[in-house]
Amino acid sequence: MGESTREHLKELLESFDTAILITRHGEKDHARPMAIAGVEGANTVWFVTSRSSPKTEELRKDSYVALTFQSSRRFVVLSGRGAIVDDRAKLTELWKPGFTVWFPNGKDDPDATLIRVTVTDAEFWDSAGAKGIRYAFEAAKSLLTKEPPEELPGQHGRVTSGANGEPLSKPH
Repeated sequence: MGESTREHLKELLESFDTAILITRHGEKDHARPMAIAGVEGANTVWFVTSRSSPKTEELRKDSYVALTFQSSRRFVVLSGRGAIVDDRAKLTELWKPGFTVWFPNGKDDPDATLIRVTVTDAEFWDSAGAKGIRYAFEAAKSLLTKEPPEELPGQHGRVTSGANGEPLSKPH
């Protein structure tokens, strides 16, 4: 994967404030919206959660996760491994005032902990800004020519890990 694709993925991830976190609950998937606490490069996404929430138990039983991010013109789908991380310094670093809604005692709430998602695979579609205008032109042209629109540089990308599902890079 080119560094520009990795950098574009990082920029896309940083543009979202919410993701859908999907864990496994036995034979079923369990999805829920989560406020993003932080993004590190194209390979790590952080969330603040409650130690007593069902998702922490689900992650302890099966670390596989999927994340989806969506806006009107940008979409990202990730898969990877989730881990519960009890690191008060990292929690303090990532803390946002809005998290007080779920943790009235703030960052010192003993129930607050972190989820670190280490990304192993990612795919994105970006039709925002100039890319969106150009894509609209290509789509209109395709109606006339009856040919599919050209894919534009930076509009779609896929980042995959190695055959053994190792992360895109080592977690911090």
